[in-house]
Amino acid sequence: MKLPAVTLLALSLSAVLHPALAAKAPVFDPQRISNDVKVLASDEFEGRGPATEGETKTVDYVVAQMKAAGLQPGGDMTDGKRAWTQAVPLARAEIKGAPQVSVKVGSKAQALTQGEQIAVRAAQDGSTSIDISNAPIVFAGYGVKAPERNWDDFKGMDVKGKVVVVLINDPDFETGQGDFGGKAMTYYGRWTYKYEEAARQGALGLLIVHETAPASYGWATVKNSNTNTMFDVVRDQPSSVHPKMEGWIQHDFAVDLFKSAGLDFDALKKQAQTRDFKPVELKGATLSARYDVDRQIITSHNIVGRIDGSKRPDETVIYSAHWDHLGVGQPDAKGDRIYNGAVDNATGTAALIELGRAYAKAPKPQRSVVFLAVTAEEKGLLGSEYYASKPLYPLAKTVADINMDALDPHGPARNFTTSGSAKQELLDQLIDTAKQWNLAYVTDPKPEAGHFFRSDHFPFAKRGVPAISFGSGNDLVDGGLEAGKKMEEEYVADRYHQPADQWEAGWAFTGMARDLQLLYKVGRDLADSNRWPNWDASSEFRGARDQSADQRK
Repeated sequence: MKLPAVTLLALSLSAVLHPALAAKAPVFDPQRISNDVKVLASDEFEGRGPATEGETKTVDYVVAQMKAAGLQPGGDMTDGKRAWTQAVPLARAEIKGAPQVSVKVGSKAQALTQGEQIAVRAAQDGSTSIDISNAPIVFAGYGVKAPERNWDDFKGMDVKGKVVVVLINDPDFETGQGDFGGKAMTYYGRWTYKYEEAARQGALGLLIVHETAPASYGWATVKNSNTNTMFDVVRDQPSSVHPKMEGWIQHDFAVDLFKSAGLDFDALKKQAQTRDFKPVELKGATLSARYDVDRQIITSHNIVGRIDGSKRPDETVIYSAHWDHLGVGQPDAKGDRIYNGAVDNATGTAALIELGRAYAKAPKPQRSVVFLAVTAEEKGLLGSEYYASKPLYPLAKTVADINMDALDPHGPARNFTTSGSAKQELLDQLIDTAKQWNLAYVTDPKPEAGHFFRSDHFPFAKRGVPAISFGSGNDLVDGGLEAGKKMEEEYVADRYHQPADQWEAGWAFTGMARDLQLLYKVGRDLADSNRWPNWDASSEFRGARDQSADQRK
């Protein structure tokens, strides 16, 4: 059979980069990867929103590909048989109509437009209506309470009945020095933490001031990700981790608001970078908000394919990727409302399918291998969080999770990266294996963006399972670092979480095809060994892993 030209190109590149290994690793077909991405990112799939017709089409497509590949179902047990999916109950919340939000300083009131000065999220605390009238506004620095760092941005202020305004990222982001990892973001810098802490403090609402550099994305991403339907895992007490009102505000609006209250935003921001900072009330400033929220408990699904191990089927290697994107949302300048999510994350989903095909064609591995396509990553890693909290296969005997998110659909690079650079033996293995392809490892180039906490490997990691999220390289064989960085910057500015993230016929996918050889080799080596990689002794995840050591004998 004559191979497509793009496949021949992949083979030749593989041989050039490491001729001895090209024959040992499976050959992945760039054209087939492209076709899967094209289908998953088509308008027909409506942006792959959870609990929509787009989810139904996505699940049907991915399951059909897994079946055709020869995988077995690995999901929920029903009547003694495994299904292809794991049911994931979620709390769904959507604002009805346009929210009415305004601020008042003294006698002067200003109405705020959703998506412009403010991006209010549908309430996740269990409320079906929001009715806030003239709530005082307080600035609480970075919204951090970290006893182990002797840091408290609230310092005893009672914020009950008040709306708290905080900064994004960590207190030492600007200077690169301090108690929070320098430029590398800690979990205290994540917006999820800031909402959680505000709820613990009893705040009525929390608004995060957006700035592009510390957030690592522009306002368009904030607007598109926060003004549509919200999801959360089903909680017994949702108000324990969600204040009544959650949202973001534009930086320039925040500066003007502070100025109207007689405060200097930049001076307060500088103070907030120190341990001595004390929360400040915006004298005479209040916020009012009214909107109704439609709340429902819905069921979304993780998709689970599996190959049973030939010798130790109770031990599991997991490959993961999220299948969801933002669905249908706010229109862009062209009126396009479908957030196709081609790169994010039709690429990862296609990679998962292609890896499943390769494993199904090869001799059975000694350990079982699971191909896990999770839901609701875009809503806060909810599908992976649900799996990790209610695993289908025990985490104590889960060897590792290898996650794939937003892979580069262009040509190959000379390097690769991971989300975050947590020290662990799994990363050491990945780096060592990559040398066989002459691939260099580059530590997370933007640790300040907190990608480690933003990918589906994190729910596994925090429970002790060795986990990585693979990232495509930026030193392109064709164009070098200059071309790679330019593409990254253009993607974040013009495509990320925007309707423009669409499949393109000119994408070669030869880089992905080569990178999948590396990821296959790492997972296959683990699946055919009796090794249990662990975290570095200094890692915050080592303790959780060691607690289950007696189950891995």
